[in-house]
Amino acid sequence: MLTVPVIDSHLACLDTGADRPAAEAGGPPVVLLHGNPTSSHLWRNVVPHLAGRSRVLAPDLIGMGASGKPAVDYGFDDQVRYLDAWFEALGLDRVVLVGHDWGGALALDRAARYPDRVAGVVLLETFLKPLAAEELLPPARARAEAFRTPGVGEELVLEQNIFIETAFKGGVLNPLGEEEVRPYREPFPTPESRRPMLAWSRMAPIDGDPAEVVARVEAYDRWLAVSPEVPKLLLTFDSSPTLLVGEAVVAWAREHIAALTVEHCGPAGHHAPEDRPDEIGRAIAGWLESHCLAEVNTAVEQEG
Repeated sequence: MLTVPVIDSHLACLDTGADRPAAEAGGPPVVLLHGNPTSSHLWRNVVPHLAGRSRVLAPDLIGMGASGKPAVDYGFDDQVRYLDAWFEALGLDRVVLVGHDWGGALALDRAARYPDRVAGVVLLETFLKPLAAEELLPPARARAEAFRTPGVGEELVLEQNIFIETAFKGGVLNPLGEEEVRPYREPFPTPESRRPMLAWSRMAPIDGDPAEVVARVEAYDRWLAVSPEVPKLLLTFDSSPTLLVGEAVVAWAREHIAALTVEHCGPAGHHAPEDRPDEIGRAIAGWLESHCLAEVNTAVEQEG
């Protein structure tokens, strides 16, 4: 893992390096962004499908994984500041952004703010639009309300460590064993260390709240609708009640997102890269070849 100093802390990240065929030909780096409560470890079985085509990077978001835990609120703005600093520190320009869960929201937020620095976007199980409470299944609605309730959220997330204890049992179709969960559990040994997970849990854009997150989602929704020059891939799944992107959201995406390709990757839970890493890796690799590397390869052939 590479350690990158940012602001008053650091981000840890996986970096396959630039010595790959696509990177040598000028192909865009691929940046994989995880969500809550995971880390770059989520992508460990996806990366091998991509590393032979491009430079692949997967940072641990601030407060997560092996990254630092500075004294901040861990709001969306904080996550954006540290992630922006990471991009600048590594000199990353035109990249393909791949985002799961909150990583997808961060990817879309950055794409909307820096459209000229994005070569493509891949999304899975993320916040494509603001939500209404009535759109959520009753268990998900009750869970979201509990996290937002002062005292209750602290007890569930900080004291009981509910995210780590449930994400890899109920949020996947194939529950992970203790050794498989260990890399996710290790960064959060104490209630204080779990504050980033609590902050994320209270940021879901539901019924207009929190307003600052809803505003960011609405801003990237406007960009999604008017950016046909940037190819986008939405990966979908089925067979799990924990899925964030169901049929209604996919229908919305087809109608409101320009230059969108939708590819189904089979049955999975919300943390789909744990259930379907090979299908996800192959889908992204194929899409990269046809949408993001074809022009580069053509240009190299013409120069030759």
